[in-house]
This record gives sequence, structure tokens and C-alpha cells, in this order.
Amino acid sequence: MKLNAIIVEDEAKSREILRSYLTKYCPNITVLGEASNVEEALVLIRNNELDVVFLDVEMPYGNAFDLLDKVGDINFETIFVTAYNHYAIDALNAHASYYLMKPISIDELIKAVDYVTEVKVKEEALQDQILTPKTKVVNGKITLPQQDGFEILDTADIMYCKADDNYTEIYLNNNKKKLVSKTLKYIEECLKDGNFARVHKSYLVNVNEVVKYVKGKGGSVVLSNGKEVMVSASRKSELLSYFK
Repeated sequence: MKLNAIIVEDEAKSREILRSYLTKYCPNITVLGEASNVEEALVLIRNNELDVVFLDVEMPYGNAFDLLDKVGDINFETIFVTAYNHYAIDALNAHASYYLMKPISIDELIKAVDYVTEVKVKEEALQDQILTPKTKVVNGKITLPQQDGFEILDTADIMYCKADDNYTEIYLNNNKKKLVSKTLKYIEECLKDGNFARVHKSYLVNVNEVVKYVKGKGGSVVLSNGKEVMVSASRKSELLSYFK
């Protein structure tokens, strides 16, 4: 797993040594930048998506804990790198992932990176699990993945779903539309225990929103918002079974 990192260290020689060790012994780490003080570090943290920060404790015009306080919502792992062991308790309280003593031991550095990598792999696996729509509707709700997280919808608010290649457009009864990076077949499986009927290869409708059926070989249905959806001949009997 590739991890993006920065090095925060006021001594140029120490930054050079750490960067060299990471390049040689920890190939999954990409160093995006280096900072020599708190303000430089803040700029890097705010402008990059980081997985881990290698952080010296003592710096000019503030220390590592001042930096973490200024960051606030920390979404990266922290590996402290310091010549002083009396900061260990403070580092622990700051939820540090690892505490490396200078001079840096290559074995300890590898252990630290391996530990952070394992943490990130578990986080990603958990996110993938959470961001996948549930295979069943739970309490009338479905979880939909979004780029920045996930959204929970009441299935009763879904008017119909339309296939868009490997995506699905979900139309809601408030005239809003959601685009989900899942196939219509997948969404159909998620909603199989609800009142949703696949009426066409491209459409899945909420039968509770059907207000009219128009006869024909397959016919069509009109939904409560006025949308008319064609019904495939092969899907007609399945649809009509909801209204017997």
C-alpha cells in the first residue's frame, strides 16, 4: 500500500537522513514535502492528502504538539522522531502511531512504517465495507457510497433508478438525483426486499409510486411525478404481480 508522507524536522541533515532511509528501506512511502518549522508544516498538511507525518518534537517557534493543536482534525498517522525520550507520554496522549529515537534505527523505522501501513490497510478495508451498499435494506434505509463518504437514504424516498453503464442514477421524490458507482443490477439486489420492480433493463421503479399502467405488449407505467417508464414484455407479469 502506497502512503503519502511529509517530514517535519528543523535540522536539514536529519531530514536528509530520514528521507534517504525512507527511499531505500520503505519504498511504499512517498515523501511529498519537507518542513523545518510549524508554519511550513501547516501549509503542507493543509495542501496535501497525507497518510503519515514524520514529526520532530522540538522546532523553532513551537513544537510538535503546537502543530497538532493547530491542525485540529487529524486524519493522518503520526510517527514522532526525536532525540528526547521524555516526550513519550505526551506523544502517546497525542495518539502517536510510533515513537522513534534518534539516531534512527533502520529496523525501528521499518517497524514504524509497517505498523502505519497495517493501520491504513485496515482502515481502507473498513471504509470499503461501510461504503458498499448493504445487500439488504435495513430498517427501510440503504447506504450509498459517495466520493467523500456515504449517504443514507430512506428507500421510500426513491422514485426510480436508471442504469447508466456501470453507474446508477437514483431519482428521489423531491426531484433530486443521486449518481452511484454501482450497476443497476447491484442496486436491484440491494432493494430486493423492498417494493421495487425491475420493469426494463434500464429501469427499477418503486411500485408504491406507480399511479397508472398503460396497456401494450409490455406497456408502461406512470409514476407519481409524471415520469412514464416503458415496461419490457418479459418484465410485465412480474410488475403486474404487485397489483393483484
